[in-house]
Amino acid sequence: MKQAGRTYGAITLAMIIWSLSFIWFKEANQTFRPITIVFSRLVIAVILLSVFLAITKNFTKIRKEDFRLFAMLAIFEPFFYFLGESFGLGFVSATAGSVIISTIPVVATIGAVVVLKVKLKAVNYAGILISFAGILVFVLNKNGSLTIGIKGLLLLMLAVVSASGYNITLSKLVGRYSPVFIVLVQNVIGAILFLPLFLIFDLKHVISNPFPFLPFLKVAELAFFATCCAFILFAYSVNNMGIAKANAFSNCIPVFTAIFAFILNGEILSLQNIAGMGIVIIGLFMSQINGKRKNTDDALLLTGKTA
Repeated sequence: MKQAGRTYGAITLAMIIWSLSFIWFKEANQTFRPITIVFSRLVIAVILLSVFLAITKNFTKIRKEDFRLFAMLAIFEPFFYFLGESFGLGFVSATAGSVIISTIPVVATIGAVVVLKVKLKAVNYAGILISFAGILVFVLNKNGSLTIGIKGLLLLMLAVVSASGYNITLSKLVGRYSPVFIVLVQNVIGAILFLPLFLIFDLKHVISNPFPFLPFLKVAELAFFATCCAFILFAYSVNNMGIAKANAFSNCIPVFTAIFAFILNGEILSLQNIAGMGIVIIGLFMSQINGKRKNTDDALLLTGKTA
């Protein structure tokens, strides 16, 4: 009973942290540029995860044949994923961003069907269609125009599609390395990829302005809580309750984000937005009812969860 309580407490806390991460990013973005936020977040996360793996003695030697896969992994996420999500959140509300990002499991499942030839149940296909219908309800007005900026929508969809490519690549690595080690390696490569962008576009801006301590705390919170703590809590929960149940909790992130965005920032949703969000979540549940797709399910443990 105590074990179950700890597991449900851990998964709930992870969902709350990931919900707040959309709000923290919006707040940090008022002072820092997206590339600065992402690069700083990756560097801090690399340091923290390295300390964690050193304490737990869980470092692993990477096989020579896996270097290419790790490079591809990092290009998809965090590189393209963070570019899409970070810049996309500059054009939409925290809640709208969380709703669109929540469709990652759906798009990742489509990618698994097309590339990995994974077999799905009829209810999974129905869930995929329902999720996209919910997105349309959320982002379209009655006259058919968008309720959010097209730039934000396209950038967030870049993040979602990148997560799908990440999932396919990751399915070839799961089982060989621990989840935390995979996140560390991809973040190291991601930081290297973002370094030139930071030096070219943002370094002068950072140097020429006084260092704002409180906004930087939001960046540190993103790295410590969202990238490290929440993921470790999620991985712990998966080990105890399984990936299917854990991912079911993930579907509630848009709801938590909407609640916190209302409490902290006064964001208000229309009835149409609420209906669209509800339809998306129903579709997500249906799309994840498990068939015979073990490798894909294991890969979804990390997809979209390392940001």
